Amino acid sequence: MNKTDRMLAIVLELQRKDVVRAEDLAAAFETSVRTIYRDIQALSEAGVPVIGATGQGYSLVKGYFLPPVSFTAEEAVTLLIGTDFIEQRFDAHYGTQASAAGRKIEAILPEDVRGSASRIRKSIRLLTPGKEITQGTEQVYIEQIRRAILEERKISFGYWKFRHEADGSHRSVRTVRPYGLVLNRGAWTLVAYCELRQEIRHFRLSRMSELTVLDDRFQAPADFDLHEYQPEDDRHVHVRILVQPEIAGKAAESGNFYLEAMEDQADGRLMTFRVRQPEDLLQWVLGWGADAVVLEPEALRNRVRDEAARMFSRY
Repeated sequence: MNKTDRMLAIVLELQRKDVVRAEDLAAAFETSVRTIYRDIQALSEAGVPVIGATGQGYSLVKGYFLPPVSFTAEEAVTLLIGTDFIEQRFDAHYGTQASAAGRKIEAILPEDVRGSASRIRKSIRLLTPGKEITQGTEQVYIEQIRRAILEERKISFGYWKFRHEADGSHRSVRTVRPYGLVLNRGAWTLVAYCELRQEIRHFRLSRMSELTVLDDRFQAPADFDLHEYQPEDDRHVHVRILVQPEIAGKAAESGNFYLEAMEDQADGRLMTFRVRQPEDLLQWVLGWGADAVVLEPEALRNRVRDEAARMFSRY
């Protein structure tokens, strides 16, 4: 990045945040702190009202706003694809706002950039979810949870799990303090403090039912940052499965969350998984029939054998 581009980026960063440290700017633009000092000095001499506070960082005088900058075709496409994505995958409120934002972006583009952006955009397609989203399902829950997060209100919901609870039921009722929403591999997950378990837990929206936003308020921990948050990895069980060559490609493309490594062998493809408990892969293994063979652990081999026997008894 040349000096001119970096100085513009510094102003945009200052405009985006209240206070920014020179060290953070240096890390963001991969340069030295001394270079940032020189850039700030040059900006001040050029008339940009930058304020420096010792031990705190730099900020812009309140009310200063950089005039709109022009977009390249690639930058415009990036923004427009982002609005398309939000329109498809978020709740109705944000979908409407994304659509409006996309129209505004297109309206301010120069004709040549708008034409190039349109051609590039037509060559890219975002596929919507295969299922229809109706009232009472994920898209509705996203809006409710999003508002609860902003208003710092607790929520309650029924939650279905593959593993049964102590009473033998697969469903429990949870009251949680919602901290954030994560979209991972096409599935929405809520990160929240669970009052039942007394710790931060993750909840798939697809497994929720009867979600209610409560009047009870909470205060999120000051040190919690969703973008920095790293959940404890509790997947300590390794599973090795040999799949036949005929299904190796399909098995690899199935996108199993627990998959760690693959190795092609003479008799098939060896797939290694890391799970919390062997049963996490039971349905996946059964779905491939005799074309997937569990090598280890023995506990999962026994579960597959027992389940196969139960299936045989039904036919």
